[in-house]
This record gives sequence, structure tokens and C-alpha cells, in this order.
Amino acid sequence: MSEFSFLNAAAVIVTLAALFGYINHRWLGLPHAIGIVVIALLASLGAIALDAIFPALALQQSVRAILADIDFHDVLMKGMLSFLLFAGALHVNLDDLLSRKWAIGTMATAGVLMSTFMVGFAVYGVSSALGIAIPLTYCLVFGALIAPTDPVAVLGILKTVKLPQSLEAKIAGESLFNDGVGVVVFIIMVAIAGGGGGHGGESVGALDVIRLFAQEALGGAALGLAAGYIAYRAMKSIDEHNLEVLITLALVMLTYGVAAALHLSGPIAVVIAGLLIGNRGTRLAMSEKTRDHVQKFWSLLDEIMNSALFLLIGFEVFALSISGNVVALMIIAIPIALAARFISVATPLTLLSLRRDFTKGAIPVLTWGGLRGGISVALVLSLPQSAIKDTLLAVTYGVVIFSIVVQGLTVKFVVKHMVK
Repeated sequence: MSEFSFLNAAAVIVTLAALFGYINHRWLGLPHAIGIVVIALLASLGAIALDAIFPALALQQSVRAILADIDFHDVLMKGMLSFLLFAGALHVNLDDLLSRKWAIGTMATAGVLMSTFMVGFAVYGVSSALGIAIPLTYCLVFGALIAPTDPVAVLGILKTVKLPQSLEAKIAGESLFNDGVGVVVFIIMVAIAGGGGGHGGESVGALDVIRLFAQEALGGAALGLAAGYIAYRAMKSIDEHNLEVLITLALVMLTYGVAAALHLSGPIAVVIAGLLIGNRGTRLAMSEKTRDHVQKFWSLLDEIMNSALFLLIGFEVFALSISGNVVALMIIAIPIALAARFISVATPLTLLSLRRDFTKGAIPVLTWGGLRGGISVALVLSLPQSAIKDTLLAVTYGVVIFSIVVQGLTVKFVVKHMVK
């Protein structure tokens, strides 16, 4: 994308996000992120309908060209995600996280793997019954990209819902870590689909999978810890709020860049760095003035990027190619994803409950509050161009929109009736 077109695209995105945010705040009163998605989706559907009535306008073709120029995958996965994850981790209490490490850890690892395979095999069976040709390996790729909950969507919804501290820590912690794990599982599944799925390349063995997972996940965690500690020591040695804000910004950008260069998990790296700075850093390395500036800076950046991200999600409907059978698969995939989420949450929590009690209603709230979002859309857009990708994009989008709009708007109701 040229510099001029990038600046134009950024100007349009920010302007529309501000306009839609204003419309939502004045007249709809929905949670900010959900309101922007709903308005963008309605505007998109209106433009598509107008295009059908007046084909000469070619609105759909024009918007598709703009979206292709923006490249949602690169914008999110190589740009916005690092800042959004760091901003989210910055406000998570590490003590609460550590006290629930087994629940969070099992849901973010075993839960993601369980959900990946359950969704993958179920979608393979349904797509075969509908006459849609999707290889099992690519159904597992879909399972991997839809399994993790989106921390951006989840943390945004948590701001609007009052939860017991123990349950909020589980939801926030799991969403931050299962995102990183989910991206690693997705990379592995794509490698298997590309190598062993009849599309050329070398086959991927069990040892390759273990090595790749260890390199991405453990390497990312080690990098985040090391980079976060260096930034922490630097901030502790000075007291200059503007410079310390700049250090946190450099920490995120450099850590994510190094992780990409070394083939480590950037999401896991910035989450670990954010937890360190947000807990030990804010307590021991910052003055009250610096702490206030750092938190306000990242809160504002989080809000701006969230608005832009959810706007783009609403507009991605223009990128879809949908037929009758694909619509049926989209609809059926929603309860499949929810059922897999329920089992992948209930299984580890039920086993762990043999040792300790959990908050009443934890399983239904974690199931319904586990929103999918932009990360799933970005991952599916990263796949090589093919008819399979077009089908998976449509199904992913259906699950994501249902998750953000329907689950996001009703999670408060679920919490109210399930948590006593």
C-alpha cells in the first residue's frame, strides 16, 4: 500500500469509527464495540442492496478493492494486535491470574486443542453432508482459528459487565493466553494442511509439531519476560513520565518485531511483557504521575484501535462469497462452535473442581462470554487464495458476527441469571 493510500485509508477508518461511535452513543446505546460492528454491518448490507438495485454503482467491487488494499490480516496480526494485547494485559491483576493458573492454563492449552479437533471433525462431517468439499486438514485449520476466544472482544465486553473477581480473572486470563496458543495451533495446522494435505511441501511429523509448539509458545514467553524485565529496569532507574510511556511503546513494537523475526509467538511475548509492566512495573518502577500517564495512554490507544478493528469486522461482509449450502454451514457452525466451547471449558473445570470449588455459573458464563472476533477473521484471511478459503471465510464471519452481536449483547443477562 502506498503512503498516500495508507493515510487515506486510515483517515476513512478513523472518521467512520468516530461517526459510528457517535451515532451509537447518541441513539443506540449499545456497548461501544458492538455498536460499531452493528452499524458497520448495516451500512455494508445497505450498500450491497443498493449495488444490487443499481449495478452501475459497483459499490461492492470498490469496497472490496479498498479492503484488499488494507489487508485485514496484516493490519491486525502485524500491527494492531501487539498494542491491543499489551493494553489488555496491562490491566490484569497478576496475583489473581496466578491464583487461578491451573484453570486458566488448562483452558488455554488443553481447551483450545479439544475445541480445535471437535469443531474440525464436526465441520468436516457437516460440510461433507452438504456437498461442500473441504479436506479434513482444512476443517482442522478452521477449528484452530475459531477455537481461541478473542481477548480484544472479551476484554471489551468485561468493561460492561459486573463479575465476581475470581470469574473475571479466569475469563480475562484465558482470553489473553488462549489467543497466543490458538495462533500457534493454527500455524501448526496450516503447516500440516499444506505439507500433508496434498498441496505440496514436506509432511509434518509429531516431533515437528512438538518442536514448533515449544519454539513458538515457550520461546515467546521467554522473550516477553526478558524484554519486559529490561524495560522494567530502565523505567525503575528514571522518573520521567513521557519517556516511560515511550519505553512501553518501544517495548511492544520491538518485542513483537523480534518475535516475528525469530519465529516465536508475538502475542504470548507481549502478553507476558504487559503483565510484568502492568503489575511489578506499575507498583515498583513508576511514580504516581507516570502510572497515571501510562495507563491513560494505553487506555486511549486501546479504545482507538478497538474502534477501528470492530469497524473493519463490520465491513468484511463485502469480502464474502456465499452460496446456499455455505449459508447452511455458517448457521450450523455456530452451535458447533458453542458446543465445543462448552465441552472444552466444562471438562478441565469439572476435573479441577475435584480439588477446589469454582464460582457458581463459571461454565455457562465462560462458554457464552468466550467471544470470537477479529483474530479469527485475520487468521482465515491469511490462508492461500482458493475456493476453500472463501468458504472458510464465510463460515468464520458468521460465527464471529453471532459471537460479537448476539453473545456480546446477552452475556450480561447470562451473568445475572447464572452467577449468584
